Amino acid sequence: MSKLQWLDLSDNSLALEFTKNWTPSFQLGYIGVRSSKLGPTFPKWFHTQNDIEILDISNCGISDSIPEWFWSKVVIQGMTKMNVSFNKLKGTIPKFPLEVTPQFVVLASNQFEGRVPSFLRGSAFLDLSQNKFSDFSSFLRANGTVEALGQLDLSNNQLSEQIPDCWNHLKSLAYLDLSHNNFSGMIPTSMGSLVELQALLLRNNSLTKEIPFSLRNCIKLVMFDLGDNRLSGSIPSWIGEIYQDLQILSLRKNNFCGSLPVQLCYLQDIQLLDLSLNSLSGRIPKCLKNFTSMTQKTSLTDYTHQGNSVSIRSIGQYMKYYDLYSLLTWKGADHIFLNNDLLLLKSIDLSSNQLSEEIPTEIEDLFELILNLSRNNLTGKIPSNIGRLTSLEFLDLSRNQILGSIPTSLTQMDRLTMLDLSHNNLSGQIPIGTQLQSFEASSYEYNSNLCGKPLDKLCGAEEPPHEANVDESKEDENFVVNGAFYVSMILGFITGLCITCGSNLFNCPWRQLYFRFLNNLTDNIYRIITAKVPNYKR
Repeated sequence: MSKLQWLDLSDNSLALEFTKNWTPSFQLGYIGVRSSKLGPTFPKWFHTQNDIEILDISNCGISDSIPEWFWSKVVIQGMTKMNVSFNKLKGTIPKFPLEVTPQFVVLASNQFEGRVPSFLRGSAFLDLSQNKFSDFSSFLRANGTVEALGQLDLSNNQLSEQIPDCWNHLKSLAYLDLSHNNFSGMIPTSMGSLVELQALLLRNNSLTKEIPFSLRNCIKLVMFDLGDNRLSGSIPSWIGEIYQDLQILSLRKNNFCGSLPVQLCYLQDIQLLDLSLNSLSGRIPKCLKNFTSMTQKTSLTDYTHQGNSVSIRSIGQYMKYYDLYSLLTWKGADHIFLNNDLLLLKSIDLSSNQLSEEIPTEIEDLFELILNLSRNNLTGKIPSNIGRLTSLEFLDLSRNQILGSIPTSLTQMDRLTMLDLSHNNLSGQIPIGTQLQSFEASSYEYNSNLCGKPLDKLCGAEEPPHEANVDESKEDENFVVNGAFYVSMILGFITGLCITCGSNLFNCPWRQLYFRFLNNLTDNIYRIITAKVPNYKR
């Protein structure tokens, strides 16, 4: 095997065991043992390999520190791709004066800590996510312009304090993910110099103040996620005017106030719009029908990767671990909904705000949509032709002040899997003969005038006689019968008494005959008793 140059044992259950001081007779240019059992210690025989160009030891069960001699080989030998992700590698990465690193570096999902070294700036693709890095200021503040770096992912680390305001040197950066850290303070204005930026993800930090005006310069943005922060002020109208290619906009769970700018309707390519959990007020703009991508049925073939541009499909390659597509709010709580193809998800989430007035009928023109307008102050009726959204899978209008009946057009939604119309002022009968009866009663509860299955309250002729009414009718009938009996008994007694007493009182022979009869009856009874009971005394 002395001439072996290519080793590929990836994606199998092989356990690779080597003697402690083994020295291979070959020099490998490619080592691919992804998802094999290589650990738990870092392979010492790598020390003998001086020609490695591509290295993939991801998910190999290694729980060890990477020795410093290995980092020297990475820098000096000019490795092009290195993937050591999904292990339990730990420790700090040493400093090197050179900025010659592999073009593709993935250290994600390990336990690296400390500072991010500046020599890694030479990479084009740098994924350091899901580690314990606590500082990357020296990485940003190093001298010289960085021409190669296109992606930087530092999400899910322990970075804190303010985001350094020195982004002017990263001229080629197209994808930046700093989400799920502990950053505070303002979004740095120098981020506006990232004119090639197509994805900016700052989700789940503690950022404050307003969205900086300098971000107007990032006109190529496709993904813009500032959700789960403490940002305030109004939503800038220039987001709709400048970001013509924007497909994903999430500003959820902040302190934004004011009305929805109508300029958002200029986002014809928008696929996911999440403005939930803010303090937005006013009405929902009628121009939502201008969301062209939401009015047409799409497939993955519609998203092609051309050149270096980042489409929704290529973003899916950039961000393996990012869950924006699947994070939705259901009944006031966050849930991750799995979808067979998350890249095709279309969603509008305006829930938990202070929006008022009616739901615009123009929403009927959208297609393949997840719609959440719950927990607002919406009034009026549900649009009568909402059933035109035949591909609607998720509809939440709960906790508003919506009135009227449930439109029968809802019965046309055969893909509807989640429905919540509770806590409104709806009335009338729930349309029958459809899957609307398959939802739990909680989907319709707290609508006092709503009836029909699956609610216990039935409608009109379907409602059986109330038990109380039955009991009352029985009581009335008994009262009549019993009353007639007692009246007739009293009248009969009085009549008989009057006849007997009256006859004896006014007719003497009859009176004598009557009392003689009583005396004879008494004597006969006495003789019978004494005959049966000899010792009986009167």
